[in-house]
Amino acid sequence: MRPVTATALIAGALACIVATPAQAAEYHSALKVRGVQYDAPGRDSNSCSSGNTDEEYLIIKNYSSTATINLKGYVVKDATGNRFTFTAGHYLQPGDYVKLRGGHGTDSDTRNVVYRDNCNFLWNNDRDTIYLYKPSGGRSDVHSYTRSGSDPDGNGYIGYHS
Repeated sequence: MRPVTATALIAGALACIVATPAQAAEYHSALKVRGVQYDAPGRDSNSCSSGNTDEEYLIIKNYSSTATINLKGYVVKDATGNRFTFTAGHYLQPGDYVKLRGGHGTDSDTRNVVYRDNCNFLWNNDRDTIYLYKPSGGRSDVHSYTRSGSDPDGNGYIGYHS
């Protein structure tokens, strides 16, 4: 009975050792979702001329203390597959952030803003999951929220990634 128990313990320990690096590698990135304003203030209107989609935004932060990250090629998706790809270079210095806003506007490194150039809302007002992918296709971060769980007042969750 003891050899079987020892074999099972060794196999279990090896499985833990093998599984841990794969899980850690999945989120090995300095670029993370910092927060999201998923419910734009006021009545939702995706009209390009008078809507409020620019008040819906996602904050992405560079948590590295040394590396500058170019957002070109990074992809942001939601749970249903809506997506935005950073097509132009936008550089985040260590500790810097960018607001990815809906609607139309002028992208600016100095104002830390990139516009999706799309007047449709991207984030659901009740709950959603946000995926951030590296240009290589690997996952950089995942951020989920619910109005009743992480944001009971429904004003949009702006907080640290958990």
